[in-house]
Amino acid sequence: MSEIDVTETGCTNISVSAGLNRIILYVRDVDISASFYAFFFGFKVQTTPTDRITELVPENGGVHLLLHKAGKAQKLGQVAVKLVFDVADVSAFREQAAKKGLKFGTIHKADGYEFSNAKDPDGNALQVSSRAFKSV
Repeated sequence: MSEIDVTETGCTNISVSAGLNRIILYVRDVDISASFYAFFFGFKVQTTPTDRITELVPENGGVHLLLHKAGKAQKLGQVAVKLVFDVADVSAFREQAAKKGLKFGTIHKADGYEFSNAKDPDGNALQVSSRAFKSV
């Protein structure tokens, strides 16, 4: 992987680091999407009556998904972002998901790992991948 010269991008003297811990997904129906991610990926659903965002917390740590009701003019199912879920056995996960009603595409083999793609109820791209478990 190559390094980026931050002086070329106009970003100089940056001394703050930030961790990526939450991703907001804009969805048509928050309840349907919350149920989808809880059912297929084991997220715990957290809601607060005064908050417009539903927070999905992964069982085993990782990035939280924040669900926000999409506005009428918002385009859903963006292809520029894909949610990737780490699984040790792509085939086994894919098989379990199919029994529950979620169909993944073909299993692809990459450099020491496998992955398979699907879509959530709003057409957002997602993937299960064993990349995190590959030996270096």
